[in-house]
Amino acid sequence: MRLTPIIVFLYLLMQAKRWLLLATLLVMVPFGSVWAAAKCLYVSSYHPGYEWNDGIERGLEKVLRGQCQLDRFYMDTKRNTDPQHAQDKALEAKRYIETTKPDVVIAGDDNASKYLVKPYLKDTAIPVVFCGVNWTVEAYGYPYSNATGMIEVAPIRPLLKEIQSIIRSPHKGLYLSSDVYTEHKDYERYRVIYAEEDVELKSVFVKSLEDWKKKYLDAQKQQFDFIILGNNAGINDWNVEEAQRFALTHASVLSVTNYDWMMPYSMLAMTKIPEEQGEWAGKVALSILRGTPTANIPIVVNRHWQLYLNPVLTRQAGIQMPKPLVHKAIKIGTD
Repeated sequence: MRLTPIIVFLYLLMQAKRWLLLATLLVMVPFGSVWAAAKCLYVSSYHPGYEWNDGIERGLEKVLRGQCQLDRFYMDTKRNTDPQHAQDKALEAKRYIETTKPDVVIAGDDNASKYLVKPYLKDTAIPVVFCGVNWTVEAYGYPYSNATGMIEVAPIRPLLKEIQSIIRSPHKGLYLSSDVYTEHKDYERYRVIYAEEDVELKSVFVKSLEDWKKKYLDAQKQQFDFIILGNNAGINDWNVEEAQRFALTHASVLSVTNYDWMMPYSMLAMTKIPEEQGEWAGKVALSILRGTPTANIPIVVNRHWQLYLNPVLTRQAGIQMPKPLVHKAIKIGTD
């Protein structure tokens, strides 16, 4: 059949439109990216507004924006410490997963692994990326065929070295913290490691700000060489201004912490970075969505720390900080 010029023209016009549509799609969806239809669910052990939790979310949002739709479920087990509450929220999260069918579940901190992933998601078809699990995954039996993650390790030994640079031969310290599961777990790690350096570490766990103030004041009088201030999350009546005024009035013993939000009451902090956990989890989620088998991705630990100094409190207590430490630390408050 002989093609007339008008038929040839119409055919070429149709082909041009098809190539234009394809080019438009390639511009809209960058090569190698995940389609926007992919869904990632972040199951947090805690609640919005908790600094650590929010930092993980910032890391996730930074990596997943435009790559995977990020949904959230909060178990709220820091303010509600009853194990029955955790079990109820985990079952609720399981049902939410069954309803929304996310492509990847990102489980933040210990209780999400303990109450949700291990009982309900272990070795299932849905990929799981955990983060923020403290120290070890032994209690949860990781890795699973469908799960990998990042372990959260505090800089215990580096912090002790900084303490030893300030106080010659410290022998006795106090760990003062909220009465929650992860803080008991953290304290046991501190106790064992510090004992290796002949440093005896006692612990006090409290549920209210008044109890915290009382134990903080007692510690100033009991010949402790230093105080480690653990997390205040779980002390539901915490008041930042009141606690800060109290510390400024009574601080006389070196106080240190692993949490940047405890710096208004601490002289020195060496902290983990929650965004590191979130960014890593987000990148792994995208890798899984692009076809990498979850079982092929090894479990890792966090690698980055930040050092902070509170010159107002150190001056109040009359504690002289080593110049190298002062030089490298980020200053908090007004000096």
